[in-house]
Amino acid sequence: MSKPAPDWLAAFVDSLPTRKWFQFLSNWVVVPYWHWRDPKPVLEGGPRPAPQPSENLQRMMNLVMPLRDPSPIGRARAAIVIAQNTDEIFAGLDNVGTVHNARFVLIGDYLCMLSVYDGDFSNYIRDFIVAIGSVFDAVMDLVVGGDALKPTARNVEKFIDWVHDHDLFQVPDFPTDLFALQDAAKGLGPDAPPHPLRSLSREMILQFVANPNVSLGGGYRAYPGKSAAQLRQNLGVGW
Repeated sequence: MSKPAPDWLAAFVDSLPTRKWFQFLSNWVVVPYWHWRDPKPVLEGGPRPAPQPSENLQRMMNLVMPLRDPSPIGRARAAIVIAQNTDEIFAGLDNVGTVHNARFVLIGDYLCMLSVYDGDFSNYIRDFIVAIGSVFDAVMDLVVGGDALKPTARNVEKFIDWVHDHDLFQVPDFPTDLFALQDAAKGLGPDAPPHPLRSLSREMILQFVANPNVSLGGGYRAYPGKSAAQLRQNLGVGW
């Protein structure tokens, strides 16, 4: 059995991430060196295939689309396009029938569509295009690379691939699953060779070089046991 490190040494090692000189060295020397030595593949966005039917409910899409014009004028133009098509968007989402909620947001230089849906990703996007493809034609005028996808009704498979590429990678809820995802992206068998657990922090940091924007896990999903109306009735609060 190895001799445990002295308390002062353990305390010093634990304090390293808070020290300015260590942060500078890590950001500008250590991480670039490891990225050069062991680059990570860009991992695919969206929820991963799940054999359990319960895992195909309330799936999350975090579509991040880079704006051609991220200036205030360009962002206002994006807001106008969405506002002008709100009725058609809502009607289309009703017709798709598998969407729990959806919204468009402007974050930084990106127009984002965040939605929660049931079932298969490809079928969700395909049904979406059938229902409101004309709206996404207008959206494609605003985003980088959008011209190649118009009209979306005639480029459905191409559009599905594009949405998948711009959907955020969802960091596994169980962090060690990252090893298997990286191995699969490299065409390797799972855990071959075995990955030491102590390397997980480094693997996660290097993955953020390849995937700088991510969804932290698949998110919380549940159906409330009681509705708001039932709770208020039982409490005698009323409306």
